[in-house]
Amino acid sequence: MADPFLELHTGPGRGYPIFYVVDRGDTVEILKRRTNWFLVRLRDEREGWVRRSQMERTLQPSGATVEFADAEQDDFTDSRWEAGMLAGDFDGANIISVYGGYSLNRHVGLELWGSQILGNFSNGWMGSVNVIHEAFPDWRISPFFSLGTGVVHISPKSTIVQSEDRTDQIAHAGAGFRFYTSRRFILRAEYKSYVVFTSRDDNEEVEEWKVGFAFFF
Repeated sequence: MADPFLELHTGPGRGYPIFYVVDRGDTVEILKRRTNWFLVRLRDEREGWVRRSQMERTLQPSGATVEFADAEQDDFTDSRWEAGMLAGDFDGANIISVYGGYSLNRHVGLELWGSQILGNFSNGWMGSVNVIHEAFPDWRISPFFSLGTGVVHISPKSTIVQSEDRTDQIAHAGAGFRFYTSRRFILRAEYKSYVVFTSRDDNEEVEEWKVGFAFFF
């Protein structure tokens, strides 16, 4: 390494503490990359994460400078965090949703959703927690299945006679795909089938489809 020192973090992010400083002239081995962070191993088998800006000031054994490509599909596959915005149709009404997700492993992740529903006769909001499963995370177009639960609140517009606000529990099952486009961006499309557990004798079934963009980090 040519820099005066490298700072080893306990994890791939600035929020993780620095636990060791590598002196100039020492050798490090790159084990893996996660977006702009690299897991390296020292001669004494100590391992830690170094940010890209520092790694770019290291030297190869030949003395040549090190260059790293921008985020690619491997980074998409190995990413932990994801956030995005989608829009579509919710039982005939317009719906706009934002979400954040965290991957527990390469196949299973958790997501938190918030949605605004805009209809001709009523408006509302919806919040849910989802579990998502990807069978083929290495594919550029990666299909997934989801299960979730949450609440939906509907407020009929004042023009409706005897209007009454409702807040009901929901459950859903869905499917869709994530398409890696370039750098840190993905296209996402999905379909969900909801069951709304109303206070009346019969429950309601609602269909939803959405498409939008997300980014990973």
